[in-house]
Amino acid sequence: MPRPVQPFIHGLLLAATVTLPIVLFASLAAAEVTAVKIAAGLTHPWGMTFLPDGEVLVSERGGSLRRIRDGKLLDAPVTGLPEIEEHGQGGLLGLALHPQFAANHWLYFSFADKGEGGYSTHLARGQYQNGKLNTVQVLFAATPQSESGQHFGGRIAFDPAGYLYLSLGDRGNRDNAQDLANHAGSLIRLHDDGRIPADNPFVESPGAKPEIYTYGHRNMQGMAIHPQTGQVWTCEHGPQGGDEVNLERAGANYGWPVITYGEEYGGGAVGAGITDTAGMEQPVLYWTPSIAPSGMTFYTGNQYPGWQGSLLVGSLKSELLSRITLEGDRFVAEEQLLEGKIGRIRDIQQGPDGYLYVLTDEEDGGLYQLR
Repeated sequence: MPRPVQPFIHGLLLAATVTLPIVLFASLAAAEVTAVKIAAGLTHPWGMTFLPDGEVLVSERGGSLRRIRDGKLLDAPVTGLPEIEEHGQGGLLGLALHPQFAANHWLYFSFADKGEGGYSTHLARGQYQNGKLNTVQVLFAATPQSESGQHFGGRIAFDPAGYLYLSLGDRGNRDNAQDLANHAGSLIRLHDDGRIPADNPFVESPGAKPEIYTYGHRNMQGMAIHPQTGQVWTCEHGPQGGDEVNLERAGANYGWPVITYGEEYGGGAVGAGITDTAGMEQPVLYWTPSIAPSGMTFYTGNQYPGWQGSLLVGSLKSELLSRITLEGDRFVAEEQLLEGKIGRIRDIQQGPDGYLYVLTDEEDGGLYQLR
């Protein structure tokens, strides 16, 4: 069974029928964690990535790709991006470097674009050098298009085998998530050049989109690759409650909207009001009430004693950072940090120096280093 987490009381874990083990470890106390602002002046930043030369690239939802060098936000944004549509929650979203970026300079990014039927999430890459993108290629465009401004997904990650993953929200139409004939509400898996892997789980399924790796998702806003297993982990927004952390398994159905630990906005059951049924995955953990999780990473550095292997998840609604302790794929404990200290946490990444960096999604957003 997944473990419910009460997001507003530090260290209190709610489990109605299961007694959790007591885990003792030397750890940096929550009171000792501070966030130091590295750069300000970012307008609704969404994703970030660290370049080998120390530069940090940050996407702004409005369509600009910004550069931070030596702790300073450069005035000129990156040039060469395709046309990007800011529409509701859509705009310029996730960023990721190719595993061989130092040799090939490929930068991957997700964004919203508009077609005849409305807006959808796209995945593209371009060769980045000295503030400019060249050879931009659109690798994927999700269907269906929709006029909705909700649930674009947009996180990107590479696994150790070089496969490329993109999260896609249900676009505000919950039934999309159970329909393999469209991409909405799914996690897709591609080769680095956009080709479809022959071993994707639905390649041979008539009518199914062959890019789909998992489905039954509402709106995944965080993705991280486990440093030991190489498995893909995600976090997603529930409706009113029922935010989830999931371990993605090829071909699996994660249940939305058939099963959920959340409820309708304003109260009342979602659908039949069930939380479990055969053939649908349970989350590793869920939050009720919602914290609106966004951004996630596994910590592998040495800057924070006792944190190695922790899963870090940002929160928009509760304005906090969740540090999750796992044993294998089992939830053990949660510690909540920085609550109300710096604003809405949109993304978190480990830098090459072993420190953790977070982006705050505000009109005057910032890049912070945890110390």
